[in-house]
Amino acid sequence: MDAPHVIDPAGGCPHALNARLRARGAVAEVVLPGGVPGAVVLGHEDLREFLAHPDVAKDARHCPALHDGTIARDWPLRVFANARGMHTADDADHRRLRSLVGKAFTARQVERLRPRVEELADTLLDDLARAAAGSADGTADLRTHFALPLPMSVICELLGVDPEHRGRLHHLSNTVIVATDTTPAEALAAVHELVELMGTIAAARRAAVARGEAGDDLTSALIAARESDGDRLSEAELTGTMRLMLVAGHETTLNLISNAVRALCTHRDQLALVLEGGATWSDVVDETLRWDGPVSWFPFRYPTRDLTVGGAVIPRGTPVLAGYTAAGRDRAFHGPDADRFDVTRPTAARHLSFGHGAHYCVGAPLARLEATTALERLFTRFPDLDLAVPETGLPHQRSFIGNSVETLPVRPVRA
Repeated sequence: MDAPHVIDPAGGCPHALNARLRARGAVAEVVLPGGVPGAVVLGHEDLREFLAHPDVAKDARHCPALHDGTIARDWPLRVFANARGMHTADDADHRRLRSLVGKAFTARQVERLRPRVEELADTLLDDLARAAAGSADGTADLRTHFALPLPMSVICELLGVDPEHRGRLHHLSNTVIVATDTTPAEALAAVHELVELMGTIAAARRAAVARGEAGDDLTSALIAARESDGDRLSEAELTGTMRLMLVAGHETTLNLISNAVRALCTHRDQLALVLEGGATWSDVVDETLRWDGPVSWFPFRYPTRDLTVGGAVIPRGTPVLAGYTAAGRDRAFHGPDADRFDVTRPTAARHLSFGHGAHYCVGAPLARLEATTALERLFTRFPDLDLAVPETGLPHQRSFIGNSVETLPVRPVRA
């Protein structure tokens, strides 16, 4: 039997590791940071089955090791288990919480945001051009000037978060959720500050509601739902839902836009195909989500009984990671050329990067709108945009959860 894979908290590009583990089987035993036994589901069909399985839960009460002293109280990954919100709820609780936010993310509601997303994208591209023009070498960091502020601005406006908080919120969410090489003390401090800041934001919106000044933001709507029926949404669920919306609403789209730009810059034939009308920006988004998704291995789900997946038995209560980047390049599903970036790939739209089943990403329509708009606006304005350094020289995120690069220096106009 193969020894469990010991996860490196510093992460790195996941694809070579995914290929090695997938060659062993659809499920791999792993040792999570802190010496905690776990598993990761790697195969496309196996992950699809696992994500929708009725005997798989999201609520951490189904993981005895988290409560009996086996796992240390300061375990950094507890943040994923201890959060309260629809992403850690099951069945009726999940449906209740999801219903409170789902109306804001329907395709119709999201389409109403298109003019604002387009306006923001154009303004940020002006900033990107100015930053490049003002630099000594004509380059600018696409993540800093475009890929981050676009989804961050949209989700903060949707939640009613004042601009003064946005920089700190990104830093804290990156520390708590994305970076997995932080110390327990650093992670705990960031969690406490993030929870406190979300509470401050909620208090400001609650005061506005009390004054009769509530806006049409999602936070005010959640507060109104809680005030009208205190049993519908607890305070922990309120701040947990806000935190989920904020983090998932910008970190993943930041990585999606970054990864798509990297892919197109290093596959100029695919970019040309799109610019010539042979494929759409939606095709680019789907193929990026499959080929180099923004989330690599995402925690946690817990089997409520010993469960056989892909021929392997995952014991009851095991913390299991969803191996999204591994499933995306599964040759058994996507074909022998699964490692190739191809915007015309027939199976691309069947990727699992937004999840599957009851917990399918509620924000998927918004992420698609933001990413397609960002790419269309970017490459229409700067069709010759290219990486300013070789792709191999780009520093990868220090995470086994997030999957992208730390910086993305680009040259909007070729020298």
